[in-house]
Amino acid sequence: MSKPLSNIVVLTGSGVSAESGVATFRDKDGIWAKYDYRDVATPEGFAADPVLVHSFYNDRRRNLPAVEPNAAHLALAELEAGLTARGGRLTLVTQNVDDLHERAGSKNTLHMHGELKKSTCMHCGDVCDCVSDLSIADTCSVCKREGGMRPYVVWFGEMPRFMDEAMDAILAADLFVSIGTSGAVYPAAGFAGEARNAGVPAMELNLEPSENAWIFENSRYGPATQVVPQWAAEILSQSLSQ
Repeated sequence: MSKPLSNIVVLTGSGVSAESGVATFRDKDGIWAKYDYRDVATPEGFAADPVLVHSFYNDRRRNLPAVEPNAAHLALAELEAGLTARGGRLTLVTQNVDDLHERAGSKNTLHMHGELKKSTCMHCGDVCDCVSDLSIADTCSVCKREGGMRPYVVWFGEMPRFMDEAMDAILAADLFVSIGTSGAVYPAAGFAGEARNAGVPAMELNLEPSENAWIFENSRYGPATQVVPQWAAEILSQSLSQ
């Protein structure tokens, strides 16, 4: 009888939150079809027009209370709790800047692209919670300087966060699972290849094959609210049956 999986790393992308009503970025009707990313998601764009950038992210932040975690978010939180209770571990690495994983109950979450509900000071680097609008007039609560507060979101040209922690978790895992990602955004799109090179099985759960679908040993396709709960239930059932 095979050993049950006890250490799983899950990477999630916009496909997990799309069914909750969170706007995607790269789809044909996504956010980048309406905005030039260079204007609202780069350091240069912020330097040129901080009012526009703040308005863009303020709108995203205001919309968060109107959306709720869906069955995929809840299933991942349940899987994490179940593995933890059995002495295992689930590390959730997400490219999403929303808070739906946390609201579903996930605890061990790495936001590699930042979080909408946080802000950071460009002068001193302090990071703080942010649930209201940001503006160029805001003052940092730590260094007291004005004009340096920005969304705690990774922009194009910036290094994603928690890369070392994510890679350490992948290399120690029994399984790497990519859920709801395009396979086009690096370095996250390279995680599956790193897992395979280290001998860690890689699996894709997605609405349709991603751009790097060929890397994965196993795959399941369909809405995240269907395929994720089914897969998570199977993992928990496997653990219970051993």
